[in-house]
Amino acid sequence: LSTGLPHPFRGVNIGSWLVLEKWMTPDVFSGTNTTDQFTFDSIENGKAKLQHHWETFFTENDMAQIATWGLNAVRIPIGYWAYDNTGTRYISGADAYLEQAIGWARKHGIKVLVDCHGSPGSQNGFDNSGQAGSINWQSGDNLQRSIDILVTMAKKYGSVDYADVVFALEIVNEPASWAPNDFSVTQQWAQQAYSAVKGASTNPNLIVVMHDSFEGPALWQTIGAAINGPNTTYTDSHFALDVHLYQNMMPDDSKLTQPQHINKACSDWSTTEFLSPDSHLPVFVGEFSAATNICVNPDNSTIGGSECTIDGCQCLSNVPMEDWSAGAKVWTRKFFEAQMLTFERHGAGWFLWSYKVPDGGAWS
Repeated sequence: LSTGLPHPFRGVNIGSWLVLEKWMTPDVFSGTNTTDQFTFDSIENGKAKLQHHWETFFTENDMAQIATWGLNAVRIPIGYWAYDNTGTRYISGADAYLEQAIGWARKHGIKVLVDCHGSPGSQNGFDNSGQAGSINWQSGDNLQRSIDILVTMAKKYGSVDYADVVFALEIVNEPASWAPNDFSVTQQWAQQAYSAVKGASTNPNLIVVMHDSFEGPALWQTIGAAINGPNTTYTDSHFALDVHLYQNMMPDDSKLTQPQHINKACSDWSTTEFLSPDSHLPVFVGEFSAATNICVNPDNSTIGGSECTIDGCQCLSNVPMEDWSAGAKVWTRKFFEAQMLTFERHGAGWFLWSYKVPDGGAWS
C-alpha cells in the first residue's frame, strides 16, 4: 500500500468502544434492558453511561500497550451518528474520543484506519451496525446520506493534518449482500463513495477501504482495477478491500478439528479470500479471531464442537481461558499463527477482533 506505510499491517480493532456490542461489553448494558447502541442511547441516563464508557474503556495506556506489543496499526469503528444523528435517538459525541485516540496513535507510532462501522438505516441488521433488526441502508436517502457523512469524515481525517497517522477510511462495514440489499447497488455505491471521499480529502495517499459484503474478493477485482487503474501496483493503490475471516460462526466450522481449522486458514483461504499481486486491488483482513469451537482431549488431540466425551477433555467455548490446559493454549496459538502467516503472505495485513473483550477468551 501507499509509500511510507507499514507492510504488512499488524493491528487490532478497538471494538465495542465507540459502537457498542452487548456480547463484548455486557457490563455497560447491565440493568438497562437494552440490546444495541440504538436502544441503549434511548435510556434516560444513556449519555452519562456512554461518556463513562468512552473515557474508561480505551485510554492512552491501551494505545501504548498496543505499540509495546510491536503492532503498527489500529482499526477504530465509529458510527455514522457521531457526525449526523438527525432524526434518530443516537447520542453524538464519539468523534471527540476518536480524535483523541488518533492523537495517542500518532504519539506512539501507530497508524489508524477509521472505520464507519454503522451506516444510516443499518447496512446489515446486526447489532454491530448500531441497530439490530431490519436492513434499510438501501432505502430512501440512506445511501446518499451515507456518502454525505463520509464526506464529513474525509474532510477531517482525510486532510493533510492527519496524513501522518490516518492511512485509511473504511466506507461501510459488513454490508449485507442479501435481500433487501442488492449487491450490485452496493458495488455501484462503493464507486460513488470512493469518488466522494477522494474528492473531499487533501491527503493524496488516503486509502479508501470497502468491505467485500461477504462475497469474496474475486467479485471486486474488476471494480478495483477500474478505480486503481491498470498501471497501479499493490503498493500505490488507493482503493482496498476488507475481508472478515472467522472460523467460529458457521455450523460446519464447529465440526472441524484444530488441524482442519489450520488447514482451512492456510490452504482454502489463501486461494478464496485473496487476490494475486497483479490484481491491482490490495486485500487485507479487517477482522479475524483466534477463537474456534473445539475440544482438546488429554492426549492433545482435538474434536469439533462444544461437548466432551472423555474425562479431562476441555471445550474451549465453555472453559475460561485462565483454566485452559497447555495443549489448548498451544493449539490456539498455532491457529493464530497460521492465520497471520496466510494473511501476510497473501494480503496487506490484518486486524484482530478485538483488542479488549472482557471474559472473551480467544477473542481478546
